[in-house]
Amino acid sequence: MRLCLQCQSTQVDADWHCGHCGFSPVRIDGFPCFAPDLATENDGMAAASHDNLDTLQDGSFWFRARNRLIQDLARRYFPRAGRVLELGCGTGYVTRALGEALPQAAISGSEIYVNGLAHAARRLGGKVELLQMDARAIPFAREFDLICAFDVLEHIEEDTQVLERMVAALAPGGGVMLSVPQHPFLWSRVDVYSHHKRRYRRGELAEKCVAAGLTLVRDTSFVSSLLPLMFLQRMMERTDAPFDPSAEHSLPRAVDRGFEMALDLERRLIAAGASLPFGGSRFIVARL
Repeated sequence: MRLCLQCQSTQVDADWHCGHCGFSPVRIDGFPCFAPDLATENDGMAAASHDNLDTLQDGSFWFRARNRLIQDLARRYFPRAGRVLELGCGTGYVTRALGEALPQAAISGSEIYVNGLAHAARRLGGKVELLQMDARAIPFAREFDLICAFDVLEHIEEDTQVLERMVAALAPGGGVMLSVPQHPFLWSRVDVYSHHKRRYRRGELAEKCVAAGLTLVRDTSFVSSLLPLMFLQRMMERTDAPFDPSAEHSLPRAVDRGFEMALDLERRLIAAGASLPFGGSRFIVARL
């Protein structure tokens, strides 16, 4: 059900007009905006991040390998999902992959930055409902079979509030798929540039999911094989050197392909049932 964020009524029509209090969200660049004050500037990310990401994602091993893992998990645990929401959909790169994995699903994508939604609209071609909103205030109740947030929660101070709102927006029997950066000892200038509030401790996200009322289904690390290289790079990092935020995603072709092959091996291990204890990322699948 659609939810009015002003009066909490569910008398909301297809154009987001509330029949109880009369509230309708403003539109910016054609997108319904539920947090317009945060649509162009906030403390979650740099305003130009989506413009930069849109030029990098197809060429980076990290985004390609992560998408394949996301597709594997979606097909395995939510093959019959009818309604899907991706929080922090950014440029629509992952949203498109979800649509390929779950072709029967009606997918909605939300993003706090309207410039990200502009890229997503171009990439998705009108196949997905796109909304500008704050993940701490989701305008739905008991609506979705699956809600996803991939590398989103670390940008939000109130991550437990987001998890609680996700649970409230799930239909009975629904579930979530989440990924976050892991291990505080890997903190670097990339995290600072990305406006991360934290890198998660091992087990931290699982504890917060359980506290929000979810039951864990899968809990595994990812980017385990590259962890030594990540640690070494962080240890050698010079704070006085010029910083290029795109460097990690603009590697020589042979290196990029080698890293992708390593992550594909991890993905196959996860598909076979393995749960990797350490890695640069943490993935969780959980259900009501």
